[in-house]
Amino acid sequence: MQLGLVGLGKMGGNMRERLRAAGHEVVGFDRNPEVSDVASVAELVEKLAAPRAVWVMVPAGVTEATIDELAGLLDAGDIIVDGGNSRYSDDGPRAARLGAQGIGYVDAGVSGGVWGRENGYALMVGGAPEHVERLMPIFDALKPAGEFGFVHAGPVGAGHYSKMVHNGIEYALMHAYAEGYELMAASELITDVPGVIKSWREGTVVRSWLLDLLDAALEADPQLAGLRGYADDTGEGRWTVEEAIRLAVPMNVIAASLFARFTSRQEDSPAMKAVAALRNQFGGHAIHKNP
Repeated sequence: MQLGLVGLGKMGGNMRERLRAAGHEVVGFDRNPEVSDVASVAELVEKLAAPRAVWVMVPAGVTEATIDELAGLLDAGDIIVDGGNSRYSDDGPRAARLGAQGIGYVDAGVSGGVWGRENGYALMVGGAPEHVERLMPIFDALKPAGEFGFVHAGPVGAGHYSKMVHNGIEYALMHAYAEGYELMAASELITDVPGVIKSWREGTVVRSWLLDLLDAALEADPQLAGLRGYADDTGEGRWTVEEAIRLAVPMNVIAASLFARFTSRQEDSPAMKAVAALRNQFGGHAIHKNP
């Protein structure tokens, strides 16, 4: 199958190579001319035979502009796939706008990171059945071998919604491992923290790919001394918690893991300063002053 791919960064570039290895023809465009197959999005569209399929794999901040540019170049019967981390609520209006031109729209949550080229990508897809069916050769090539790794989650928006929840769970899992690591590192009993983490990789109920990656990080730096304890969030964790509030779904663990990332960005917490001041005021408890 022929596919246009806009965005050849860490994931998009590897997706292009996995698809080509499976025998598909991929025409890729990226702003970096060193990795791009064509000089422009317009040239990419020209090289595709109708009916076209174009997969957009760009940062969320430029997704809308990229899709608008494609909409001005594509024809009725073509399909656009958004595989970036867009907010699910953007998908419905986007699909309606494209549908007025006869252009199909599919949203695809993609997980796999830099390892996807070798291991395959987990795909959570939203869209009309006929559009998803037409793209199945691409989805089959990108997903891992076997029965798992792909779902047609529902109509437009369901793919990005699923990926949002996936990433919220990811926040919580990572933070649970991190808290366990910190507790063992503080303990006077555990003398080989990296060894304990490594031992959990087989035979335990907490084994996972994330645990494998923590083991790899500790192999490279047993005390993680080269890292600063600062964690960004890309939006999906916030959106997951917002949905929990909207739907009145208790989400204690995911919410706590999100707030922990905010804490990581504070060198000296204003809230904890207030707590220290209050303890001193009502109980005369000692305070630690800045030098």
